[in-house]
Amino acid sequence: MNPEGYQPDLPPPGPYQDFKRRYPAVVEAYEKLGKTCHWQGPLEPKIRELVKIGIAIGAGLEGATRAHVRLGLKEGASPDEIRHAALLAVTTLGFPSTTRAMGWIDDEIDGTRD
Repeated sequence: MNPEGYQPDLPPPGPYQDFKRRYPAVVEAYEKLGKTCHWQGPLEPKIRELVKIGIAIGAGLEGATRAHVRLGLKEGASPDEIRHAALLAVTTLGFPSTTRAMGWIDDEIDGTRD
């Protein structure tokens, strides 16, 4: 797989773009690290996105959770697979964190059905 072929689904949020304008070399290095990590191992794109969903939920990052749900769907993950990845968080993160994340996930999945 070619790391150059990886494209995010939406432009980065405004604060990210502002940071990139101020510190372009830092963002260039950060983006290169992200691409390198993404393509370094044997996991298929769909599985990588499910892992990233779990990481984002664990960190409580709404924007990252939403982005990786969209990317997961784009890479062929089913809504049930995405919800299962989130459900696994309940015993580690607790019920409130998991239900909060499920709300973000449902918003994104319902948004793709239009």
